[in-house]
Amino acid sequence: MKITPQNYAALAARIRMWAHELGFQAVGISDTDLAAAESGLLEWLSQGLHGGMDYMAKHGTKRSRPAELVPGTLRVISLRMNYLPPQTRDSGQVLAEPGRAFISRYALGRDYHKVLRNRLAELADKIRDAVAQFDMAEFEGAEFNARVFTDSAPVMEVELARKAGLGWRGKHTLLLSREHGSWFFLGEIYLNLQLPIDAPQPEHCGTCTRCIEVCPTQAIIAPYRLDARRCISYLTIELKGSIPVELRAMIGNRIYGCDDCQLVCPWNSFAQTTVEPDFAVRHGLDDVSLVELFAWDEAGFKTRLAGSAIYRIGHEQWLRNIAVGLGNAPSSPEVVAALHSRTGHPSELVREHVAWALARHAV
Repeated sequence: MKITPQNYAALAARIRMWAHELGFQAVGISDTDLAAAESGLLEWLSQGLHGGMDYMAKHGTKRSRPAELVPGTLRVISLRMNYLPPQTRDSGQVLAEPGRAFISRYALGRDYHKVLRNRLAELADKIRDAVAQFDMAEFEGAEFNARVFTDSAPVMEVELARKAGLGWRGKHTLLLSREHGSWFFLGEIYLNLQLPIDAPQPEHCGTCTRCIEVCPTQAIIAPYRLDARRCISYLTIELKGSIPVELRAMIGNRIYGCDDCQLVCPWNSFAQTTVEPDFAVRHGLDDVSLVELFAWDEAGFKTRLAGSAIYRIGHEQWLRNIAVGLGNAPSSPEVVAALHSRTGHPSELVREHVAWALARHAV
């Protein structure tokens, strides 16, 4: 079959249909021109705002030039999947009870990397089968190629999704949608097909600055500009060493990630809960005490959190984070006893944060 613009348009329509059948709520197609975003990325990196996330810089321009990451890439398909679990304890209530543990809503269920990657691979296979009907001579000797990504490679997923018309970049730097807010995951398919592209959406943040004002550590240093070194998600997940003392009290009971900027966003009043069983809450992590989680030994941590995004931080970092939460919790015999139970932990990192927490309780 000869490749024509009409063929490509028909294929794009089928891709949208297949994507919805696979559980994605939205799909869009963009070109690969990220020149405008590249300058902002390079400036952000030059200022050291990425902290210890060396992987943000080590790939050079592959992040902002898709064809350098996957040679031959002409288009990027961006997809969106809701993750907010239904029947979850209200986030505001958990944050208001400093003895409870707050875990970012995206991490309450199964690891999204696995869920999205499998669905993206299925979609890529469907496209591959459809393209097999085309006359491959028109690819000038190259074979059809498609690669899938979901937060697993140097990909500017928010910028690509913005270009593909899935939403706009909010002042907290996350993608926002009028229909779905920001409680969703993003995934991409890089491919060498000249599919028709979608138009970006206009921005709708207006003069609102709620996300900037609510940030516990003031990590959003300007609209659309995040200092990762102050971000609680970075501090509790990406940072492997000691959490800066001056930021610990600001973390409160957030032991894995932080959703504050999303919780106050007016657009999330339109957000819809997920229909994916894999994203349902596991082990009651939406409403559990810090003391209970601090008692998990390493074997229990690995057993309970196998298949979870939390698993990758490891037990040591898990205890470090919870020790900070216990240091910010109201003083009680249970809290103090839990902290004392870890004073002899083999990890210096854990012992340091436990000592800080105990000093907060003046014992």
